[in-house]
Amino acid sequence: MTQYEQLADEIHALIRSGSLRVGDRLPSVRMCSERRKISQSTVFQAYYLLESRGVVQARARSGYYVTPRAQEPLKCPETSRPPLETQTVAINDLVVEILNLSRRPEVIPLGSAFPDPAWFPLDRLARSLGAAMRRLPPRKLIEDLTTGHLRLRQQIAQRYAVDGIHAEVDEIVITNGAMDALNLSLQAVTEPGDLVLVESPTFYASLQAIERLKLRALPLPTSPTEGVDLAAMEAALASGQVRACWFMPTFQNPVGALAPEPHKQAMAELLARYQVPLIEDDVYGDLYAGAHKPRPIKAFDKQGWVIHCASFSKSLAPGYRVGWAAAGRWTRAVERLKVMSSLSASVPPQAAISDYLAQGGYDLHLRRLRQTLALQRDVMMDAIAESFPPGTRVTRPQGGYFLWLELAPHIDAIALMRQALQAGVSLMPGQLFSADRRFSHCIRLNFGAAPAHEITRATHILGALVRGWAAGRQG
Repeated sequence: MTQYEQLADEIHALIRSGSLRVGDRLPSVRMCSERRKISQSTVFQAYYLLESRGVVQARARSGYYVTPRAQEPLKCPETSRPPLETQTVAINDLVVEILNLSRRPEVIPLGSAFPDPAWFPLDRLARSLGAAMRRLPPRKLIEDLTTGHLRLRQQIAQRYAVDGIHAEVDEIVITNGAMDALNLSLQAVTEPGDLVLVESPTFYASLQAIERLKLRALPLPTSPTEGVDLAAMEAALASGQVRACWFMPTFQNPVGALAPEPHKQAMAELLARYQVPLIEDDVYGDLYAGAHKPRPIKAFDKQGWVIHCASFSKSLAPGYRVGWAAAGRWTRAVERLKVMSSLSASVPPQAAISDYLAQGGYDLHLRRLRQTLALQRDVMMDAIAESFPPGTRVTRPQGGYFLWLELAPHIDAIALMRQALQAGVSLMPGQLFSADRRFSHCIRLNFGAAPAHEITRATHILGALVRGWAAGRQG
C-alpha cells in the first residue's frame, strides 16, 4: 500500500467510526504534510482518493470536508459483460434521430457532448483570431494545408514532450476536430470486413465510423473504474482476427473510466506483441480532477502501434474544430486520406489557437476549468443522491464531465429521454453506446453543460421522472 492510500484509509476509518462527522473539515494539506512528514503531493493524492470514494468534497479556497453522503456513497455500476461475439453495426440512424431530438435550445442540455461554452476564454480566442490573421502572410493560407499550421504542430509536439511523450512535428496531422482524426486513423489501418475491438459501452461515434467503413465490432467487458478487461483483450488479439482497436482509456465516454497506468502499459505491450494498431481517443485527457495529468497509452508505446488523437474542442475552443492525430508510421496514409476527404482543416482557427497558446494562459485556463468541473460533478452527484430512487448506480469519474447512471432494469432510457425533453431536460440514453442497443436502462449525463443551479434543477427533474417509473411499476 502506498503512503497516500494508507493515509486515505486511516481518514476513511475515522469517518466510519464517527470521529470525523459530516461537515467536519479535514486537516489542511500543509498541516497534514508537516505532521506526517510526507510531501504535500502525497496528501493531495490521499484527499483526491477520498473524494473519488465520495466521502469528502473540496470547497473552493476552504479545504476538504466530510460529505453528507459519507456513510452511504452511491454505488458504482459493475463491469459490463457483453457477449464476446462479432457484431455488425447499424447504429447511425438511431444516433441521428436522438441527436436531432436533443438539440432544442430551450432544454437544459445534460445530454450534450460539450461543457458549457461559458467556461471557455472565447473573448481571448476571438482577439487571437484577429491578431493571427492580421499577421499571417498570404502564402501561409495554402502553405501547410495538408498537415496543418506548422507553428501549431510545433506547440502540440512541445506539449507532448512536457508530458514525457516523444512525437515528431512531422507525424502530427491537424484535422477537423478529433472525430476527423479518429475516422481517418481507423480508415488508414483497416479494410472493409476487418474486426475492430471496442469498449462496452463505447462512444457512439466509434460505432458510426465502424458502420460507415463496413467493419465489424467486437465489444469487450469494460470496468467503470479501470476500463477494458485485459484478459478479454488478450484473448481477442490472440485469435489473430483483430485488425485494430479503438479505445478511450482516459475518462472514457460514456462511463468516465480511467485505466491505471500499469493497465495502460500492459495494453501497450499487448498491442506490440500482436502487432495490432490502437486508435487512442484522448479528447478528455487535460480535464483531470487529480494532482497529475494521466498519461495516455501512447506514453508506453515503444514500437509505434498507437495513433494518438485529441483536440482543443473539449478543453479550449468548442466549435473551432481543431484536432490532430499523432499518427506515427501511418502519418502518410492519414495525410493521403485527408487530402481525399477534406484536403485540410480551416486555417484561421488553427492560427487563432496557435496565437492563444503563444500568449500563455492555457494551463491557467485548464486549472480553472478542471476545478469548475470537479465542483460541478459533486453538485450533480449530490442532486442524484437526493432525488433518484435507492439502488441507482453512478460512476464517479476522476476527469472529463460525464456521469453514467445505471437505473432499475425495467426503465427504457429512450422513453425516459422523451419524457425528460418534455420537461425541459435532455439526456443521452444508453442504447446509443452499443452496437446491439443494450444498456437500455442506463443514461449518460453531462455535469459540465450548465451552471450549477441548472444542473441541480435538471437532475431533480430527472430524479422525479425516474421515481415515477418506479411508482408506476409498483402500481
